[in-house]
Amino acid sequence: MDDRADIVIVGAGAAGLAAGIFAAEAARERGSSRIVVLDGAKKIGAKILISGGGRCNVTHEHVTHEDFNGSPHIVRNVLAAFGVEATRRWFASLGVELKREETGKLFPVTDQARTVLQALTTRCEALGATILLHHRVREIIPPADSSESSAFLVRHEQGTLAARRVILATGGRSLPKTGSDGGGWGMVRRLGHDVTPTYPALVPLVLHQDMFHAELSGVSQEVELTTQVNGRTVDRRRGSLLWTHFGISGPVVMDASRFWTRARGEGVAVEMRCHVLPDMNREAVDRWLKAEIAGKPRRAVAKLVASRTPDRFATALCRFIGIDPATLSGQVKREQRQALVQGLTSLPLPIERDRGWNYAEVTAGGVPLAEINFRTMESRKAPGLYLIGELLDCDGRIGGFNFQWAWATGYLAGRSAVAGLAATN
Repeated sequence: MDDRADIVIVGAGAAGLAAGIFAAEAARERGSSRIVVLDGAKKIGAKILISGGGRCNVTHEHVTHEDFNGSPHIVRNVLAAFGVEATRRWFASLGVELKREETGKLFPVTDQARTVLQALTTRCEALGATILLHHRVREIIPPADSSESSAFLVRHEQGTLAARRVILATGGRSLPKTGSDGGGWGMVRRLGHDVTPTYPALVPLVLHQDMFHAELSGVSQEVELTTQVNGRTVDRRRGSLLWTHFGISGPVVMDASRFWTRARGEGVAVEMRCHVLPDMNREAVDRWLKAEIAGKPRRAVAKLVASRTPDRFATALCRFIGIDPATLSGQVKREQRQALVQGLTSLPLPIERDRGWNYAEVTAGGVPLAEINFRTMESRKAPGLYLIGELLDCDGRIGGFNFQWAWATGYLAGRSAVAGLAATN
């Protein structure tokens, strides 16, 4: 095999494949370039294949910088370069028709993630970009000087490849069984980059065994979650919570989880509370409860609560705060009513830990966005090196936003790397 390439892309996940396609398309416009995508896996695209329950939620109908945790100005500019409509058109050009679901998420009409992966790999191959498996990259050595003949040396398990430009798309640490182990951060550190502390994000949370979650396993309800760090509210959001045998999951929990994992990782006090009647404030809930008790004094208190919450939750909450669910509403004491109001509007969730990297869908933390040129994704520390995707300190909420980040950063890096080559020719 030729041991030289114009552009080497390390990592054949969503961002890496996108970069390969956009680089190859730009190279075709300007003249041929040798583009090689290296990956250590036996089969590529594992994270694509399992995403969205095996259907691959490729993006969302409405994406803004507010859907991400990261430097707002930089995220805004990256998304502006390749937005949702550009993504729709791009997938259409790849032969993948997308459909919108009620939540605003966009999926392939086939409901098969493999459709997305096959389209990406087929396009790479059609453009002449080479994808090499079993080529795990160990180290990237920067050029010895700034002369055009000088190149990066990409050392992988099969040997060494010289490259005029390198695009790093190695991912974070989420879902390590798919090949993401954080190895890319070690490489970029050696190239002069900082890496902020990293934590699991979009991850389910494990509750203390004394909580009532196990008896509610499978119950889903609309709630508002509030996360407080050192007594200060850092996140408040509304959405669907799913009770599970281990604790809590569902979109609202997944989105809020990064605030809890980061605080716990930093060793600071963190608390998460749940409001299960988010359409009413505490005073309104108290008034409603008083009126219900007065109007239906012979109704079981659990049945009364169940008029606004799932039956199983109502029963479990009553027991949890020390009220027999069968107690007649008219017999509920003032202190019990106040405890019920507290449980409905500000229920403390006794989180013991997150479920770990094996269940995290994305990584919080990474290379600071300030260390890349957001117009090109080129490193400000190592010219000719481009950083994209989950490697960077930017994570989006659940719903296709992290894939949009992958497509957008891949687009910028792929085209910019080719433009950089052309400028030196």
